Amino acid sequence: MALSNEWFFPRESLADGPWESVVDSTLPGWQHTGLRVAELAGGSVALAAGDVERIVVPLAGSFSVDHEGRSTQLAGRSNVFDGPTDVLYVGAGNGLSISGTGRVAVAEAPTGIRKPSVHIPRDAVPVELRGAGAATRQVHNFGTPAALDAASLIVCEVITPAGNWSSHPAHKHDEHVDGRESQLEEIYYFEAAPARGLSAPAGHDAFGTFATYGSPAGAIETNALVRTGDIALVPFGYHGPAVAPPEYDLYYLNVMAGPGEERVWLVSDDPRQAWLRDTWATKQQDGRLPYLPAAPNHGGDTR
Repeated sequence: MALSNEWFFPRESLADGPWESVVDSTLPGWQHTGLRVAELAGGSVALAAGDVERIVVPLAGSFSVDHEGRSTQLAGRSNVFDGPTDVLYVGAGNGLSISGTGRVAVAEAPTGIRKPSVHIPRDAVPVELRGAGAATRQVHNFGTPAALDAASLIVCEVITPAGNWSSHPAHKHDEHVDGRESQLEEIYYFEAAPARGLSAPAGHDAFGTFATYGSPAGAIETNALVRTGDIALVPFGYHGPAVAPPEYDLYYLNVMAGPGEERVWLVSDDPRQAWLRDTWATKQQDGRLPYLPAAPNHGGDTR
């Protein structure tokens, strides 16, 4: 029987040195993916070379990344609700140092395969509007197989506008089924803020909700209010929905990798909920999306 929320980690509960949060193989039962989050105020953080590939993702602010004898400037963004950001993929075998001001995430996956490092500019990030009606969400597919030649990492980020649902219907990817499902661990890193255009009072408590439940691969139960900096891990099981309250927008960064040789994201819906996708054909997509930098600044402090 699963312990409730045993795979949910509030902000700073995974702190390690200069990192606000670190997910890696030192966590029992975790082995294929990693994530580091840091808040910098003009300082720097460094990661040694090794058998690990990485994607540097500016959450808020701009950064300089020194790697392989050169420096890559990441323009970044004002906050995670300001549309996509440029990112930097650093192939396995290379160390790096990040300096700047703001919040930055580093997605990781262990691998012995060497791939060339690449900077993906903001305007080259595929932006997808997925779902319809209140299930419309915005997906930035900078680290998916169609956009990036990586060894095993699959990384994207999702904006769920106030009142909408994402990771919906609930689905899983915890076993290999040829052409139908891939076996992948998944990390959810969350941020929440007052809905775009809404002025919130000081001391507001921006949040969303997130759930997981068991599958034949294992028992898991997450039913959590999620706030900026919180992390939920999905080693197996059905996951979703992630829900934004009517007054708050919800963001999450997804990091996936697994033991399979093929780098592919294939999911199986909970068969009791798969029919929900059919309802999208009769609905319009949410006209508030896409969130892009040309829109007004996001109200409130996302941190």
